Amino acid sequence: MKRLEFFYDFVCPYAYLASTQVRALAKACNAELVYRPVLLGGIFNHLRGSSANEYAPNQLNDAKARINQRDLERYAQLFSAPLSKPASHPRRTVLALRAAMASSDLPAATHALFDAYWGRGEDLEDAAVVQAALEHAGLPGAELVAKAHEQKAPLTAATREAFEAGIFGVPTFRVDNELFWGQDRLDFVARALDP
Repeated sequence: MKRLEFFYDFVCPYAYLASTQVRALAKACNAELVYRPVLLGGIFNHLRGSSANEYAPNQLNDAKARINQRDLERYAQLFSAPLSKPASHPRRTVLALRAAMASSDLPAATHALFDAYWGRGEDLEDAAVVQAALEHAGLPGAELVAKAHEQKAPLTAATREAFEAGIFGVPTFRVDNELFWGQDRLDFVARALDP
């Protein structure tokens, strides 16, 4: 059985879109799906420190921003996924990432929090929202939010390891040490899983 690793941060709409497809892809290809939460801002910080060039991942001109938004809408429609951009996007997702990592059911926590942020446009910076989203998925939300601080070092390490593996953004998928970046690369991921 091949292994499909899925690197993500809740802040990224493209990672959300990928999350709506990744379980079915893994099942169709008889692959083990491994969830790898990372802090996208931490990866960007590593990138800034690794190059003499100024790295500015969030600088979009107006035309590109409009096309990006339309592409998000197109992919959401293609994937039959609800898409509701949070009013004050981007929001810090560190609490949500840590709470998910504290869960004994990382896949369920991951999908619950993606659905809250991008499916319903909720603010994952708010501990009550994180708790409610986890509880809606049948998870012990209050307990996971309370334990989130215990995941600070593991999340930092996971982010550093992802950067050192060559990951510069999310969603990224890894199959047999080959990286695929973007929800629009899922066909290539499928080919790598089932050559």
